[in-house]
Amino acid sequence: MGQRGCDQTWMKGRSVVCLIAMLLCGVASAQLRYSISEEVEEGTVVGNVAKDLGLDKSTLKGRKYRIVTSAIDPLFNVDQNDGILYARRKIDREEVCERSSTCTINLKTVLENPLEVHYVAIEVVDLNDHSPTFPEKETTLEIFESVLPGVRIPLQPARDPDSGPFSLQQYKLSSNDHFRLEVKDSGDDGKIPVLIVQKSLDRETAGSHTLILTAMDGGKPPKSGTMNILVSVLDVNDNGPIFSKDVYTVMLHENAPVDTTVIQVNATDLDDGPNGDVVYSFSNGVNRKFFKLFDINQKTGEIIVKGLIDYEERDRYEIEIQASDKGLPPMATQKSVIIKIVDVNDNAPDIEVTSFSSSIPEDSRPGTTVALISVNDLDSGVNGKVICSVIDDVPFVLSPSLQDKMYSLVTKTTLDREKQSQYIITVVAKDCGQPSLSSENTISVTVSDVNDNSPEFSLSPYTFYITEGNSPGASVFSVKASDRDENDNARISYHIIRDGSEDNKVTSFLNINSENGDILALKSFDFETLKTFQFQVVN
Repeated sequence: MGQRGCDQTWMKGRSVVCLIAMLLCGVASAQLRYSISEEVEEGTVVGNVAKDLGLDKSTLKGRKYRIVTSAIDPLFNVDQNDGILYARRKIDREEVCERSSTCTINLKTVLENPLEVHYVAIEVVDLNDHSPTFPEKETTLEIFESVLPGVRIPLQPARDPDSGPFSLQQYKLSSNDHFRLEVKDSGDDGKIPVLIVQKSLDRETAGSHTLILTAMDGGKPPKSGTMNILVSVLDVNDNGPIFSKDVYTVMLHENAPVDTTVIQVNATDLDDGPNGDVVYSFSNGVNRKFFKLFDINQKTGEIIVKGLIDYEERDRYEIEIQASDKGLPPMATQKSVIIKIVDVNDNAPDIEVTSFSSSIPEDSRPGTTVALISVNDLDSGVNGKVICSVIDDVPFVLSPSLQDKMYSLVTKTTLDREKQSQYIITVVAKDCGQPSLSSENTISVTVSDVNDNSPEFSLSPYTFYITEGNSPGASVFSVKASDRDENDNARISYHIIRDGSEDNKVTSFLNINSENGDILALKSFDFETLKTFQFQVVN
């Protein structure tokens, strides 16, 4: 927190762009964009949100300015005293946005009275803080001397947690007449080095070859890691297995049960005996995470489901398999199996009330915003398309926002507290899958009173009789009025109008209790002098 006062920290890696300013159903909204370098210290200032949005910082605390988040340990916080957005802890980009070329953290901030929603996008800029590393410092390859030029041998790839230009960019192989290097781009799984035999081997001339494989990232200067490769040249199993297809492609439904057969591959070897017996496995370059999801039968080449297949986590897998014979040493051939995951409607929509006013005045106009609601469905296509609505007959309706999957809960008609003072509103979100999945959320809204009703007397006019010779100071009659409003708006005070007219001269001898309406005679009346009179009581 101490660093927020440091000018150098304030400016480091920071840029601000106001992208959107809009007014949604009476709700002010804007969007800001900042950038910040990873690994900055706790308390580092990201930006002055109040200043950039033109907000009065003296009102932030009273309007409960905050970041809307469900995270237990959020990365950022906003100071309600000055509107400064700062990092709550050190940010590791590789932890927050693993294997992502860009890292943007989207925040929703809210002010109340009146309700305002502002969106803040924070780009975490990568630093070149990792070097490429191989799983092993040394590896040994056994290759038959009869192997033909052009044979490809996948090597264990290096890994670099950094992203973009700081990620692993290229491999280099030490100079050797018999081998060259080719790099295969496997998309999400990165670059895989492939060792290619370019010249025939002769065990009698050279029984082994020592190579150095170097992996480099795109930093300036680049960082690198190396692996020593010992190639042992062996004798003579001269036919490798051959797969029946160049590429295998298969469709697999997500949530397929464990032991479900995905596909069966087949390879044959022209050699006899052990040199022609084929066993199947995953290649060295396969992402180790895939081993938790799939398994391959060494004898039959059948690939089966081993773990939970979730379309929302990944919709496509490219797995390189290997067929090896049992020769000494064995020969191997690799092919790709592409598994495309088919989405199943297995996620119900999620409804989140991001901001909420629990009380609304009864004189609110139609279209007044009560709450902001966001819905999300992890499925894709029609399975992820959500229809959101309010059920029951209530004077509220959902209004779509300009931002996708955001709604405003607004009043549909005028409200009358005297008819109904509270509403339980049920919001239902239903996806378009078959069968459809749905979820609901209830919101309780209280209608607050407005002084929109005048007091009413139980009778008008009142007629009452006084016996002459009455006792001064005694109650002679009582009037009663009621008000349909509540609290201070329903508190009634009684008064006698005294305007100087002939009848009202008499009222100088009357008094009324302002709280309960009891009328008191201040003198004794004489029938022979005064038989009837009128006066007005107001409240």
